[in-house]
Amino acid sequence: MKLKNKVAIVTGSGRGIGRAIALELAREGVKVVVTSRHTEECDEVCSVINADGGESLCVECDVSKKEDIDRLVKETMDKFGRIDILVSNAGVVRQNPISETSEEDWDFVLDINLKGMFLVCKAVAPIMIKKKSGKIVSIASIAGEIGFPNTSAYCASKGGIVNLTRELALEMAPYNVNVNAVAPGVIETSMTEGMLADENSRKGLLTQIPMGRVGKSEEIAKAVLFLASDDSSYVTGHTLVVDGGWVAQ
Repeated sequence: MKLKNKVAIVTGSGRGIGRAIALELAREGVKVVVTSRHTEECDEVCSVINADGGESLCVECDVSKKEDIDRLVKETMDKFGRIDILVSNAGVVRQNPISETSEEDWDFVLDINLKGMFLVCKAVAPIMIKKKSGKIVSIASIAGEIGFPNTSAYCASKGGIVNLTRELALEMAPYNVNVNAVAPGVIETSMTEGMLADENSRKGLLTQIPMGRVGKSEEIAKAVLFLASDDSSYVTGHTLVVDGGWVAQ
């Protein structure tokens, strides 16, 4: 096990990519703090981890709320006494042309995707700085590298994650803390199931992917595992694109 007895917080880990990340880290010996706005989702993931002989903690958390983040960090430290890995994964999308995007939609997406990353990194950074080690991995998107129609708030939030990753890498490098991101392409999750279920939409997407298929949550989890492990000890400020070749074109 690469990461035996390390402690990780994975935000938005009740389902989809976050769930896959939590399970992958647990298989490598990590004690995982599973978070979601929905307790029942956390409980299910924790039950899988525990049944496989792992150790976990379920914390209901809305990453856009500072008080929730503070409670998340406190409960983690109370139970495990350390935080070695932070995976900032929680994310949402709302799709509309910009002329039809409400201020409420904009705030909702930016608050969870970008402000949520800021708040959780701000809360965990002092702990990692004090012990002079740590790994921060945030989930961006190829929508932070290239534009997609009708997703202005999502693209803005993911672009912000990419550059905040660079900035935090510079801040945290003197303390031996690596800060990186993973940018998924089209991945089979509940967030994409609608467009993937539509045959024309799916075919249109596949024409953009040189590998000719959509990705799996487990493939993103493997990329996160690399960045959370000592295998990436000299990698920081980088966004690892995992998209079947989309942005290489």
